[in-house]
Amino acid sequence: MIKHIILFSALITFYNASSQKVMSPEEFFGYPLGSYFTRHHQVINYFRQIERNSGGKMYVEEYGITNERRELVVAYISSPENISRRDEIQAKHEKGENEDVAIVWLSYNVHGNESAGTEASMQTAFELITEHNDWLKNVLIIIDPCINPDGRDRYVNWYNQQHNAIPNPNLVAAEHDEPWPSGRPNHYLFDLNRDWAWMTQVETRQRIPLYNEWLPHVHVDFHEQGIDDPYYFAPAAEPFHEVITDWQREFQNGLGRNHAKYFDKNGWFYFTREIFDLLYPSYGDTYPTFNGAIGMTYEQGGSGQCGLAAINEEGDTLTLYDRIAHHHMTGISTVEFSFMNHDKLISEFKAFGTKNNFKYKSYVLSGNSEQLNALIKLLDSHGITYQQGNGESVKGFDFETQKSGSAKASDKHLIVSTDQKKGTLINVLFEPKTKLSDSLTYDITAWSLPYAYGLSCIASESLIKGATFKTAENEVAHPKDTYAYLFRWNSMSDAKLLANLISLGVRVRFSEQKFTFGKEEYLPGTLIVVKPENDHLEIDRIIKDMAKKHKVEYTISFTGMVDTGKDFGSSSVKLIDGPTVGLVSGEGTSSLMVGEVWYYFEQELNYPLTVIQSSSISDYALKGIDVLILPEGYYSISSSVLSSFFSKGGKVIAMGGALSNFAGQEGYSVKMKDEEEDEEEEEEEEDRHEHQHIAYEAEEREAIKDMITGAIYKCKVENSNPLAFGYPQHYFTLRLDASAYEWLEDGGNVVYTEAKSSAVSGFVGCNVKEKQSESLIFGVESIGAGSVIYMVDNPLFRGFWENGKLFFANAIFFVNK
Repeated sequence: MIKHIILFSALITFYNASSQKVMSPEEFFGYPLGSYFTRHHQVINYFRQIERNSGGKMYVEEYGITNERRELVVAYISSPENISRRDEIQAKHEKGENEDVAIVWLSYNVHGNESAGTEASMQTAFELITEHNDWLKNVLIIIDPCINPDGRDRYVNWYNQQHNAIPNPNLVAAEHDEPWPSGRPNHYLFDLNRDWAWMTQVETRQRIPLYNEWLPHVHVDFHEQGIDDPYYFAPAAEPFHEVITDWQREFQNGLGRNHAKYFDKNGWFYFTREIFDLLYPSYGDTYPTFNGAIGMTYEQGGSGQCGLAAINEEGDTLTLYDRIAHHHMTGISTVEFSFMNHDKLISEFKAFGTKNNFKYKSYVLSGNSEQLNALIKLLDSHGITYQQGNGESVKGFDFETQKSGSAKASDKHLIVSTDQKKGTLINVLFEPKTKLSDSLTYDITAWSLPYAYGLSCIASESLIKGATFKTAENEVAHPKDTYAYLFRWNSMSDAKLLANLISLGVRVRFSEQKFTFGKEEYLPGTLIVVKPENDHLEIDRIIKDMAKKHKVEYTISFTGMVDTGKDFGSSSVKLIDGPTVGLVSGEGTSSLMVGEVWYYFEQELNYPLTVIQSSSISDYALKGIDVLILPEGYYSISSSVLSSFFSKGGKVIAMGGALSNFAGQEGYSVKMKDEEEDEEEEEEEEDRHEHQHIAYEAEEREAIKDMITGAIYKCKVENSNPLAFGYPQHYFTLRLDASAYEWLEDGGNVVYTEAKSSAVSGFVGCNVKEKQSESLIFGVESIGAGSVIYMVDNPLFRGFWENGKLFFANAIFFVNK
């Protein structure tokens, strides 16, 4: 018996000793990192190998699944003691009681073809586990090895199929010519590094709750840039948002010098304080920053063009080995510097949430309940608290009038206060106008949520107290003599309801004109489901279920004869027949805009969409298509194909740059503003430049005089037009560039800027301000038996401009009926 015990103990000792051998990436894969691109499932397997053999220093957690069914994981690295009590550390950190463990989160490969990041994450994890036990007592590292597995595998699988046995560094080689849409975006072609705050994508929606559980002290987002650029690391460039603290700036400066020490030693080039600013709130550096972290972006030269090796403009060969080494070095340096400053990181993070002294203390919002619910859903996802009004009078800045205003905060109002843990983030997301310390920015300069969600808002300099928010669900009775069910049309919830009813075979009509029953007024666009023509379905149950599912209110009528307006049998009450919709995609189209439309149909509207390659557009391809969506891009469609499509009653939705297929062309009234005048002004500007002798270093700043970098304009809405059903007489649009179009001469100017219009928020270059006035935003023109809908601005931009989405539903279901 004793012999058996001794033998068993020996076996356990042998097993434990052997299980502590953490394999390096090269040992595990059989090739050195940098000689091959590793697929996502292999990366996950490597981290799980470390977890098994690390002696308790790593724990791997799956936090989600992508659209293409790939795992999303994080790996926790710290001392065995800290890993075993990580729930306790997280709970203490959340309560502000964490005294000794700094939390550092390293995120890799948010852009799929910036693929060196994931490779570097494995080397970084291996070194932290095997060489830096002294740091792990006071630092808990969270590594997300790949935020965007779908995009990364798209790139890696393509490259591994294309590259030569010996990598060819000549940029003309096929292995450097990544096809459309590239591996950069996710499955739905969204840029996940612009989605942190808006949370439209499944990867973000699963990651942010975990991020908010931990709220790390330091967060790094690892990226790649063009092959000719050296390495970039913090400190960041201006503009810094004004809420960023002195400590956040100080840490970036100190960490930058720590990085520089290692890069100088190795003779590696780098730059700081250029290009990458800290303003737009939905990045992987700014979102953490506005939640109290030291948020930073690191950029390595390379990206999808580089492959395993590429010759840059200086004649040097940049390899994947180099790219991994640089990202690995900054990752290790970040953890080292965080360890050296862990006490200060912890104390400053605790102080972050107590320093809220913003101009506006409360935002009091009102609007239709469905739009409010959409905003509430976003607030809940970010852990932002809110209340409903309790009758208090509120004075402050009125978003709609841009002047002082007032309101009585009833229980229909939503109150969001900055006096909470997430106060800084609230200030950034809600403030009516963001202050720019520098107009030269990397992304849009306006995004205020009340405008994006189409809600009225008073920003008060006082703290407004409200009551606990309650939602009431009122079930509508369905008497036997019910004749019709009526749904007011004013939000995306109503559009989703319509799409769902169509999919169930329900016959749905809409009214082109206002009508009344007694004191109840129903505006154009109201959906009408007549019970007798749907009696072959279980229509009572369907209506109740769909209203509950989509959280929409409805009423019933006992007759088709209205008190005022057109009766339900009128030609003004039209049947919605469920059009077949096509989207042009592929080479030459904007992958981002294609993705926004694709996502809108599949994940928001839940309505069928036929995606057609741009190279395949023909009369045959459009057979059976009722609505054709043209995203912006560099492609063209034959005028004869378009003419044939219109002659058969087809409807085209032209977005952004796709208007070039029609602007100035015979048969269409849309045209860009003052093209001849602009050319004269450019010549005058060039003459001025010759006399002014503008310095080379000032040329970039001169260029932004002709740009709009995401600015919000208040527009007039002709809401009797079917394209604008459900909207009030104004709309706040997000202008993304300076393109301006004349009002239509032979069509409906549905949404447009008026005389002397100026941006309510965001940067507009001085040379293009004037022509934004009296400019078309959305319009409709009849062409033959069909129509074309012009969308100069993108109502689906990044999936977050919630108030623009109903225009798209109107274009699909109502226009040209």
